[in-house]
Amino acid sequence: MIVLGAVGCSSKSDGRPAADGKPSPSGSASRSVTGGAEGAQGAPGDVKQLPGMPTVSVARAQLAGLKVAAAGSMAGYSREKFPHWASQGAKCDTREIVLERDGTDVTKDADCKAVSGSWISRYDHLTFTSAAKMDIDHTVPLANAWRSGANTWTTEQRKAFANDLTHPQLVAVSATSNRAKGDQSPDQWAPPAKDYWCAYAESWTTVKSTYQLTVTDAEKAKLTDMLTTCPA
Repeated sequence: MIVLGAVGCSSKSDGRPAADGKPSPSGSASRSVTGGAEGAQGAPGDVKQLPGMPTVSVARAQLAGLKVAAAGSMAGYSREKFPHWASQGAKCDTREIVLERDGTDVTKDADCKAVSGSWISRYDHLTFTSAAKMDIDHTVPLANAWRSGANTWTTEQRKAFANDLTHPQLVAVSATSNRAKGDQSPDQWAPPAKDYWCAYAESWTTVKSTYQLTVTDAEKAKLTDMLTTCPA
């Protein structure tokens, strides 16, 4: 039975603003936020915990329990079949909720739009002070979900998945990293910030387990490898 997440409001939107953050240099990220300038490196320890994160032992057990299958067809897919962003009340939608949740000192206008604050992108440790520079990523992309079981869901089930604020399915990241990822699975794309690999694998695995989505052999192998980066 598919466990539906609470309806929230975040995902990649078509017509997203262009990102201006520059990729982090190779090597470990800086351990302090460097002045809040757009595209500067932030400290990975400063990002907030995502909701519904499992322990590494739970993630490994969930990964072992996932059904392995070849990726399905994209026939019939469209982003419109995963309605987002959903209204969260008080003029807020899922995107605005995630921006406030993942940011620091976020202020909003009367229409619930973030007008100031700072954000550290988990995928590449870039920092931003403009919400327009942030994308809301679906950890498990909508198209990947379609290929791994969501093609059989109802519209309401896909809406819940696309707006899930209960599990680590939605995350504010740099537009650059979000668009580089696209709809790829971890064996095809992984965050440039390798110190986020553990959390990324935990997030991906628990979302797939929650929604009973399948994984490919290559996807499972990469997730297994990424979980080895988790602290003992």
